[in-house]
Order: sequence, then structure tokens, then C-alpha cells
Amino acid sequence: MTVTATSVDESDQLEPPSAPASRWAARLRRLLPAAAAALSGVLLYVSFPPRTLWWLALPAFAVFGWVLRGRGWKAAFGLGYLFGLGFLLPLLVWTGVEVGPGPWLALVAIEAIFVALVGVGVAAVSKLPGAPVWAAAVWIAGEAARARVPFHGFPWGKIAFGQADGVFLPLAAVGGTPVLGFAVVLCGFGLYDVVRLVVERRGTGALRRPAAAVALLSVVVPVAGALAARGLVSDKAEDGTVTVAAIQGNVPRAGLEFNAQRRAVLDYHARETERLAAEVKAGKVAKPDIVLWPENSSDVDPYTDADAAATIEKAAQAIDAPISVGGVVERGGKLYNEQILWDPVKGPTDTYDKRQIQPFGEYLPLRSLVGAINKNWTSMVRQDFSRGTKPGVFQMANAKVGLVTCYEAAFDWAVRSEVTDGAQLISVPSNNATFDRSEMTYQQLAMSRVRAVEHSRTVTVPVTSGVSAIIMPDGRITQRTGMFVPASLVQKVPLRSSETPATLMGTLPEMLLVLVAAGGLGWAVSAGLRGRRTGDV
Repeated sequence: MTVTATSVDESDQLEPPSAPASRWAARLRRLLPAAAAALSGVLLYVSFPPRTLWWLALPAFAVFGWVLRGRGWKAAFGLGYLFGLGFLLPLLVWTGVEVGPGPWLALVAIEAIFVALVGVGVAAVSKLPGAPVWAAAVWIAGEAARARVPFHGFPWGKIAFGQADGVFLPLAAVGGTPVLGFAVVLCGFGLYDVVRLVVERRGTGALRRPAAAVALLSVVVPVAGALAARGLVSDKAEDGTVTVAAIQGNVPRAGLEFNAQRRAVLDYHARETERLAAEVKAGKVAKPDIVLWPENSSDVDPYTDADAAATIEKAAQAIDAPISVGGVVERGGKLYNEQILWDPVKGPTDTYDKRQIQPFGEYLPLRSLVGAINKNWTSMVRQDFSRGTKPGVFQMANAKVGLVTCYEAAFDWAVRSEVTDGAQLISVPSNNATFDRSEMTYQQLAMSRVRAVEHSRTVTVPVTSGVSAIIMPDGRITQRTGMFVPASLVQKVPLRSSETPATLMGTLPEMLLVLVAAGGLGWAVSAGLRGRRTGDV
């Protein structure tokens, strides 16, 4: 009996070390998909500007495809949410630069829900034949939803906007941001399928040829399509050229406080324009045909303030060219973020009112609820801006200039409408001073590069505090400024009037991809129901 008891005690002493180890291993296995989902989201963020690591989007989606394959809807929702947080938390940190972390975290929490729902969709189609195609279409359907709701949408973070330096960029001319984004995501999911099938073959010795062919084509076709689409990209002049000047006057200091110094901002832009006029007179710089000022370059209403009007007129006469002035004006009791065409002889002759205004920046949805949470937020937006209703194309010298004011550059329809209305050149007047030296200005600059290729137009980006730039129709930046310095960019640029397939088709490619996603989800649901009826679950 004594011997037996001793042997049992020794056995008990040998078991505990292995049991905790196995429990830890099990916990790690459970945590691995969650960690991989979050880290692949971070990897996707790193692929975005100001970095030029666009190719990291491919492994990011490959890992995302791996963690979602065959998951139930609850797990897929959670993993998708973690991927969304990993991507959007660092990408949108600039939204809290001046107002604190509350709005930033709330925005990310809401936007990540869209990514979580996409995760559910990707998991649902992950075992269908041709899964990468269905999954990529589901992602684009999620982007389409995010660009429309809530509060008229928030398309910041579209995959296309991270590809300004990538090989896929020419696809923007084929079908806009949806086709460009679809190609990148398809290639990423296809990359995962290729790796998965190779691993399976090593384990079983068998290769499923149809699945392997689809996986391989999912990687090859997007790259081949991008290379073929390069023929659509050109910076040749079709309607002559125009010499454009983009003015960056700078602001007295960064942050929201600059709005309290509206007159100083106007003076800075007038001063920089007059300095440029002096250089032109001295023969140091070519005389511009048109001059572009940024958004909020005159927050003093020149229609009601005679001194502000005189300052702008003096600058226009000094440079002897029409100026597009970004103003804040009140008309009929309503406030507008307006671009004003100021002729050196005739004065103000045309206007464009911003149509896609920024929620919680230029107007406050749910004002009473927001005020109950934090009264400081309501005080920052005391009066809501009103929306414009018409495209803005200014006839400036020999050029038709389409105006896309700041935030509008993220919206496909807002840019396309200016081109279909006759714009030969696009200007994206912006004010990024509120966001200090964050990555926001570089993210927005990348959007403008994508828009240049999408519609085959020169794009100028005059910004109050930088980065201002001139972008050729092929997406190349030929001149740019630093941040928080006064500067001017002068360059002869091509005017173009031909329309790319993306311009001609508008929302059609996006609608077709949404239908593809719906078809894949319908097939997956139908297959799941059949499996339940037959007990094959």
C-alpha cells in the first residue's frame, strides 16, 4: 500500500507542468487569429502615405483572408472589427489633434463596424469556388456603404487612396477608386489562396487544379490589368497649356486658433501673391495666367467687409491674373464655404459653394445630443454651413478650372461632376492647419494624385499651411511645398478634355462590384441552408 501511494504521488507531480503548458498553448492558439487580424490592420495602415509601402496592402489582405476563412459570423465580426481598429485607429488619429481623443475614438468605433460586417461577408464566401473574387467584391461593397452613411458618408481610408505610388494606380483610369481598390484586395486574397494551396499540396501531395488556377489568376490578372491600363495615362496637352500659380500663405499658428485671426490669414495670402508679382516683374518667375488660393484664405467675408475686398483686389491687380479665393460668406442668413473667382478688373464674377461639407467640422449632426455629451464641441461649430447645389467650374484665362474643396476630394461623385461639367484642370483648395503636422495632409495629397489619374487631369492643391502641390495627369508630383511656410508654386501645365473610362462610367463599376458581392453572399447563404437540410454542416 505504501509503495502504491508513493507511485501515485510521483505521477501527480509529473502531470501539472504539462497541463498548464497545454492550456497556455490552447490560449495562444485562440488569441493568434485575433492578434493577426489586428496586426494585419496595422500593416494596411503602414501601406498608406506618407509612406510609399503600398505593396504592404497585399500581405495585409492575405493575412486577413487567412484569419477569416471558414469562420462563423460571430467570430468573423469580431476579427473584422479588430482588423478595422488596427487600420483606422492610427490612420484617423489626426481627427483628434485639436479636439481631443473623444471624437477620434468615436469615429473609429463606428467606421470599424463597417469593416466588421465586411469580415462577416468575407468569411461567408471564403469557401466558395473563386473565393478571392467574391471576397474582394464584398470589401468594395463595404467601402461603397462607408462612402454614403452615416451623415453622407466618410470614404477616408479607401484602399485606392493608399496606392498613389503603386503599380496598380493606372487602374484608376479604368474604373475609378472601386476598380483600383478591387484589384489590390483581390491580389491580396489571391496571394493567401496561393500560399494555402501550396501548403495543402505539401501535406496531401494533391493539387486542386481549378482552385489553383483561380488563385493564381487572382494575383496575375490585377497586375497584368494595371500594366495594360498604363496606355490610358498621359500628361500630354490636348487643349493647350496654362501657367498656374498655387499660393500657400501660411497661418499665424497651427490649430483651431487660427480662425480667430482670420484677417491675418487673408493678409498672408495677399502678401505672398504680391511677393510673387514682384518676382514676375523682376523676370525671376514666369507670369501666371491664373492664381489659386486655398480654402479659408479669406474667412473675412469680402462681400460685407470693404477692407477685405480691397486687399484681394490689390493682390489680383498686382499679379494681373484672376484669383480663385477661398472665403467664408454669409448669404440669406446661411453660411457657405465658398470659392470666389476674383477678376483683377471686374472683381468677384463667379462662385462655387462646397457641396460635401464635413460633419462635426462644418456642421453638427445631432447637435442637442453632442451638446449634452460635451458643450465645448458645440461651441466649436456655432453655426452650420449650408451645402452648395451645383458643380463649380471657373473660366480662368484659357482654362476651365474645376473646384473640389478639401474634404470633397475623398468623394468620387464630387470630383467626377466637375470633369463632366467641362473642367480641363482640377483645383483642390484645402485648409489643413487645423490638423497641425499630422499625416492628414499627405493622405489627402495621395487622394489628389489618384484623382489626377482617374480623370486624366492636372490637379493643383493650394493649401493654407501645406503641403501644396502641382500634380500631372499621370499622378506625378512635379512641385510641392513644405508645411507651415509661405510659398508659391508656378508651372505651365497641360489642359485636357478627353474622358477616361472611369469618367465615362461613373458609378457603374462600383454598382457591378456590389452586385457581384451580393451574388457571392447569396450563393454562400444558399449553400449553408442546403448544408443544414442535409446535415452536412
